[in-house]
This record gives sequence, structure tokens and C-alpha cells, in this order.
Amino acid sequence: MPAVDPRGEESPRFGSGEQSGAPTARRIVLGAQLRRLREAADISRADAGYAIRGSDSKISRMELGRVGFKERDVADLLSMYGVVDEDERRVFLDMVRKSNERGWWHRYSGTMPNWFQDFVGLEESASLIQSYELQFVPGLMQTEDYIRAVVAHGRPELLDHEGERRVALRMQRQKVLTRQGAPRVWAVVDESVLHRPIGGPRVLRQQIEHLLELTRQPNVTLQILPYNMSGYAAEGAFSLLRFAEPTLPDIVYIEHLSGALYLDRVEELEVYGRVIDRLAVDAETPDRSRQLLSKFRQEI
Repeated sequence: MPAVDPRGEESPRFGSGEQSGAPTARRIVLGAQLRRLREAADISRADAGYAIRGSDSKISRMELGRVGFKERDVADLLSMYGVVDEDERRVFLDMVRKSNERGWWHRYSGTMPNWFQDFVGLEESASLIQSYELQFVPGLMQTEDYIRAVVAHGRPELLDHEGERRVALRMQRQKVLTRQGAPRVWAVVDESVLHRPIGGPRVLRQQIEHLLELTRQPNVTLQILPYNMSGYAAEGAFSLLRFAEPTLPDIVYIEHLSGALYLDRVEELEVYGRVIDRLAVDAETPDRSRQLLSKFRQEI
């Protein structure tokens, strides 16, 4: 079941193991923003549902991104919530139209769980992706051999067809770094990641060389969090995605073994925003991090 916050509302935390009614990334963002507008207007889900000839459960499903949106319904809700500016309304209605479009990742829908499809879609739409990793190199920065070692749990020679598709998916995701209008990617990586021999010494050395190449791109920043600062600012990996459109909320993504959490409430974003800022301060500078990468490569 979706998580329930103290006010009794269903919170937009996906990946609880549910597979039905999987939301698209745009639906997640649109639903979250509609929820914010409703709460700001102090309108109950029941009243909002009545306004669009539905129920409070329909509003709940819309706000969770679990059902498709109709332009008429969203237009009526915007009017009810006091959104009268034509430009602002146009942004929302354009999102409704785009929310039913299928992204390239849908051809891998049988390979990845629904909750991860959501993340890939959000990743494609983000203007800034900030992440903290303490076990693996960030997915967007992994070499193919490193990916194979991760996907195969250290036995890449045993990869089956499904495993190969997962490798192909991650390689396809990485194209976001070099496309026109690529997002800015800022990653803080725990030093232990660069000593962990995923795939063996050769694969790790190639991975570090790849990181050095990536950091030459103007939209990629990498900082290494040294051992003596590790474990203070954050207890686990997470990503913070920001979007260019001012009306779209930031999203925090936290993956776990059986799913993922998507957080967008202001108080949650403030916590993770402060954490990512502290990590950037605690970590080595980008220039010093490059020096360390060169040193690690020589030591392998």
C-alpha cells in the first residue's frame, strides 16, 4: 500500500511492490503539483473529486500519478484551486498531453520494474541531477564492463538475455549526458567506491579512467568524499532531481532492495537539499577529486 502521512493523505512514495497502474514520470510530477495546489487552497480530496464528477479516491490516484489525466478534469481543478494565469494553465495542460506519450525506455518495460521506469523518465526530464553514492559508481557514469559486473553480481560470464537487456538499458540511459540540452550532473562518491574492485582490477582501472574522461565534460562534476568524512552527512545513497520549469517540484529518489521512494514534500526536500550541500562541502573539490582519481588509477 502507498505510504500514509500524518494527515491521512497518501504520499507519493512509489516502489512499495505494487505493479498495477504504474505511473509515468510526467504523471508523477503533474500529480504532485496538483496535490500541492489543492493543499495550498485548503480543499479536501472529496470536494476536488466532486468538482470533476469523481470521488476522493480518483483524486488520490491522480495525485499519485496512477491514472491518466483528462484535460477537462485538470482544467476544472486548476480553476477550483485558483490558477487563473493563462501561461501557468498552459504549462499544466501541456503536461497532460505529454503524460500519455511513451518514452524510449518503454521498450525495456519487461526488463525493469515499474518503479524504476518512473525514475528513468524523471531523469530524462531533469535539468540538474545531484546524487550521493557510497557503494557503486553512479549508474550514468559506469562503463559497460562495470555494469555487467554489477548486473551479474560479479559473474558476468553467466549473464542471460534478460541481464544483457539490463546492461543495454543502462548504456542507453547514459546518452542523456551527451544529448543536446543535457542535464547538469553533480555526483558525490564515497572514496570506498573507488577502492571496491567491482569486476576486478582491470574493470576498476577502466572505470576510473572513464570517470576522468567524464569530468572533462562541462555538464559533469564529480567529488570524492574521503574516508575521514564518510558517514556523517548521509546514511545512504540518494538522488535529487531538479527541473527547469519553475512550476515543477524537485524530486528525491531513494532506491532500496524491493522498490524506491519518491519524495517531493517541501520539508523532505529541505532536508535532502541541506545534506547534498554539506556533502559538497565535506568532499574534495572537483580538481582535487581528479587528482585522487589519477592516483587511484596508478595504484591499481
